[in-house]
Amino acid sequence: MKQKGVSKKDRQSSLLDKIRKDPFLTDEELAEFFCVSVQTIRLDRLELSIPELRERIKNVAEENHTKVKSLQGKEIIGELVDLELGKSGISILETDHALAFEKTNVVKGQHIFAQAESLAIAVIDASVALIGVANIKYKSPVFAGDKLVAKAEVQRTRGNKYFVWVFIKAKQAEVFRGKFILVSFNK
Repeated sequence: MKQKGVSKKDRQSSLLDKIRKDPFLTDEELAEFFCVSVQTIRLDRLELSIPELRERIKNVAEENHTKVKSLQGKEIIGELVDLELGKSGISILETDHALAFEKTNVVKGQHIFAQAESLAIAVIDASVALIGVANIKYKSPVFAGDKLVAKAEVQRTRGNKYFVWVFIKAKQAEVFRGKFILVSFNK
């Protein structure tokens, strides 16, 4: 429900609430929701000391990195923005020219796989885990500059094996999917 003709105080209060519920909303999305300019949203954020989107994503990612048992923070490819150990997780990878082939500007598959693999390992509730089996499918090319959103879900657990599905989207379209069987080991 869009809000039009709301007082500044009410808009800012509602803005705080919306960002608390969904820290990944862009200034453009917020401006559209409140029927104001992007500049008005930016000024409201400044007054309320709400960081910009990148900083909010980074803060959420730092909180989630501490939950991961099987990897160190720098080993996770992309920003880990949501994590429920043993159940699900979400990571975001901002691609650039360094990840792509020079000639075609297509992001190399190894980077897409690395995002999926590291998220699958991060999401399981084990201190040591390795990929036992990976069944993957690249569905369409990803170009430098695309934002990749990976979602992992633990489908089931059998003994020391975890069955994890990972789906990666760019611009709301699925570009990769993988079914992983991970094996956990006790140290």
